[in-house]
Amino acid sequence: MSGMTFTMLDATKMSTAEIYGKTLCDLGEEHKEIVGLSADLAKSTKIGMFGEKFPERFFNVGIAEQNMFGMAAGMAKAGLVPYVSTFAVFTSMRALDQVHTDICYQNLDVKMIATHAGLSFGQAGSTHHCTEDIAIMRSMANMTVIVPADGVETAHAVRAAYGRKGPVYIRINRGFDQAVYERPDYGFELGKAVTMREGTDLTIIACGSTVWRAVEAARTLEKVDGLKVRVLNMHTIKPIDAEAIERAVRETRRIITVEDHTTIGGLGSAVAEVAAGTGKSFSFRRLGVPDCFSIIGLHEDLLAHYGIDENGIAAAVRETMGRDFEADENWDDEV
Repeated sequence: MSGMTFTMLDATKMSTAEIYGKTLCDLGEEHKEIVGLSADLAKSTKIGMFGEKFPERFFNVGIAEQNMFGMAAGMAKAGLVPYVSTFAVFTSMRALDQVHTDICYQNLDVKMIATHAGLSFGQAGSTHHCTEDIAIMRSMANMTVIVPADGVETAHAVRAAYGRKGPVYIRINRGFDQAVYERPDYGFELGKAVTMREGTDLTIIACGSTVWRAVEAARTLEKVDGLKVRVLNMHTIKPIDAEAIERAVRETRRIITVEDHTTIGGLGSAVAEVAAGTGKSFSFRRLGVPDCFSIIGLHEDLLAHYGIDENGIAAAVRETMGRDFEADENWDDEV
């Protein structure tokens, strides 16, 4: 991967946010027009690493997220490329008016790195849970939405955001993610899903922290149940890889989506929109946080509670495989 100045061994000791901070510093060396902005969370979000290296190009606005995104819009109008980082819940909800009108409406080159997303800051309580942001951000015109699966993919996303004109929303977690990729050169491409495992019985489509869990569930299902489960890492939610979804519907006819997000409006909804357009009969299930405010607890415990950990995903696959969704496997009687 071009510009990656740390090794995979280093990456195992770094949080996803630390990897993004390091990558942003490297990117800042290459592109002098990049600036960084924080709303008094430079240490927590790790954008402070950029501030330490480029103090003259870093701006801490204090606890004033709405002002920060307005400032970023002005900087982008002046030809700079702002990377703005705060918690996902503040980016997608507290400052949504500015994101919508100041940035997306004008299609400005502002890159938003939203940390502590989903239930990853679960012990902080409902005010810091962010399980609605994918639904919100993908509905914004001109917005690109990326949900990396681990630190290496986050590094790719930070670099890809620079090359993508217009607003970009990158959603990452609070702390240490499981390493999904053994090598950085696995073929990241914006808008193209990564096939983590091949399979013909069922397809799991996951994003973010659920990708590793989906892969682990698929391994268990093959070993214990003899099932061949395809796993897709849908790291880009918008624009979504319609071709990969349509192929999964045709070839496996059973689809399960998994996300650390509400089941309303996020990855599951985006996949359903594409899959429904195929006119094919298929079995479909969305795994995620139900239509509620989450209980409070550690991330791992919350994922287990809502059935989006390895065991929950495996159980959902077994249940789906037991469903009879059509009398035969013949496509000829369908649209």
